[in-house]
Amino acid sequence: MGNIFGNLLKSLIGKKEMRILMVGLDAAGKTTILYKLKLGEIVTTIPTIGFNVETVEYKNISFTVWDVGGQDKIRPLWRHYFQNTQGLIFVVDSNDRERVNEAREELMRMLAEDELRDAVLLVFANKQDLPNAMNAAEITDKLGLHSLRHRNWYIQATCATSGDGLYEGLDWLANQLKNKKRSKEYIYIEPHVEPVPIPNGNPLSYLVCILLVPFLNINTHVGEGLKSK
Repeated sequence: MGNIFGNLLKSLIGKKEMRILMVGLDAAGKTTILYKLKLGEIVTTIPTIGFNVETVEYKNISFTVWDVGGQDKIRPLWRHYFQNTQGLIFVVDSNDRERVNEAREELMRMLAEDELRDAVLLVFANKQDLPNAMNAAEITDKLGLHSLRHRNWYIQATCATSGDGLYEGLDWLANQLKNKKRSKEYIYIEPHVEPVPIPNGNPLSYLVCILLVPFLNINTHVGEGLKSK
């Protein structure tokens, strides 16, 4: 009995977990973002060949963040990290106007993958400290985010070196995780009984009718909680 209450208490107040995949073109600032969130400081980075993975604790949620290299030759490997991903962070260099269309193509290619169909999308419009940087509205237009009809997405202007906007993005992811917990599917059975005429003057027939009532008409309903739009 003690174990039951212990597990219940843990489920109520214990840390939630969320698996995050962070991708984007090379030099977008992914690794800088990862270690700014993890360590709270800027680290010297080199182009990522393969991946970095860290756990970031924030607001009672344990984010496992996979930072995968973005060079064109290793982008086909991104799909190996899709499984069980709950949130996708796509990092864009807001100052790189020449490759923003390439970023859009890579993003749309990923979102078409079946393994990411339920993943929420957070776009970091990074490097907002640079004078020629596109703002979040322009990045939204360039990436075609408004065309995503069946995907929860959010764009956040960020500066990885200062940390501006990073935790606002995590706040959105945390809320999405909370909303998904509330909107889990549930199944219930609602018996619906039609009135049965009782034969006059025949106790045996009356008894048969009473016994058969529960089996005459049972409707099964599959319900689903509200989904955030």
